[in-house]
Amino acid sequence: MAYSSSFHASTFVLAIILIFTLCCMPCSGLGTDAKMVIDSPLLTERLGINRTIIVDINGKGDFKSVQAAIDSIPEGNSNWVIVHVRKGIYREKVHIPKTKPYIFMRGNGKGKTAIVWSQSSEDNVASATFKAEAKDFIAFGISFKNEAPTGVAYTSQNQSVAAFVAADKIAFYHCAFYSTHNTLFDYKGRHYYESCYIQGSIDFIFGRGRSIFYGCEMFVIADERVTIHGSITAQHREKEHEISGFIFIKGKVYGIGGVHLGRAKGPFSRVIFAMTYLSKTIVPEGWTNWSYDGSTQNVLMGEYKTHGPGGTVEGRVPWSRQLTGQEVAPYLSIDYIDGKNWLPAYWQ
Repeated sequence: MAYSSSFHASTFVLAIILIFTLCCMPCSGLGTDAKMVIDSPLLTERLGINRTIIVDINGKGDFKSVQAAIDSIPEGNSNWVIVHVRKGIYREKVHIPKTKPYIFMRGNGKGKTAIVWSQSSEDNVASATFKAEAKDFIAFGISFKNEAPTGVAYTSQNQSVAAFVAADKIAFYHCAFYSTHNTLFDYKGRHYYESCYIQGSIDFIFGRGRSIFYGCEMFVIADERVTIHGSITAQHREKEHEISGFIFIKGKVYGIGGVHLGRAKGPFSRVIFAMTYLSKTIVPEGWTNWSYDGSTQNVLMGEYKTHGPGGTVEGRVPWSRQLTGQEVAPYLSIDYIDGKNWLPAYWQ
């Protein structure tokens, strides 16, 4: 009887310890199963945010301008703060400077809240509608759009970036990015895009980022100015030791006209499409090294279990790869971007 009481007491103590441990876990690195929806309340809860700045274009909030709300946050900000951008089209350029981390910019949905500008430039960064240069930034339910008309091909006035993502530990959930040329400048750092929509024609996801795109849609707009097909990606990895690359998992590619999955931008460019639907908008060769005259021996332009009319192996360029499960496994894990250490939520 004494043994039984001791056993039950020990079990009770262990249960208390387990509950305490689970409750005190850090908010980052919490995966979700297929039944759980990652929405703004879940993100807010896991980030532990208790301060909100409201942006309302009709004047019913703290600010009418998104940039004004960002400007109000002190430099060196060390606690997460919500910038709630209510529905509306905000015609302005928005910049998150390096000195203002821990901002959660929450919209009312990518079909309701939009930040829009119109500018082309010979400089990608200068043309960007939205610039995120602070670490630990999250956006949810917002569209970022550059409305600049498509310029003359191969001229300086041809870059029209919707978003410039240039810091570590940045995530976008249920967001959209619109432009034609150079839509998303995924410049550097570890990034996570989930359930996002990205639209463009040539190099519309480019840069040196180390990024996972999970469940994202890429919509192709035919570029009628040139005979060469455009590319969804132009990943620029110059050296073998650089841990960077674009990984697309369980997404969808469709649209108008023909396009490549990607083009080699550097000698070690790395792009993988895994378990992704590819419509016939993907041309048979799949990949290109247009404008890059170096060796393709060390590039990794790969596919794993792609499907759909654009996912056929026949006709692929010889230096692209159809990856095995063992080869692709390291790239299909959230550990590729160390997500368990900084993301509030992710599919895994």
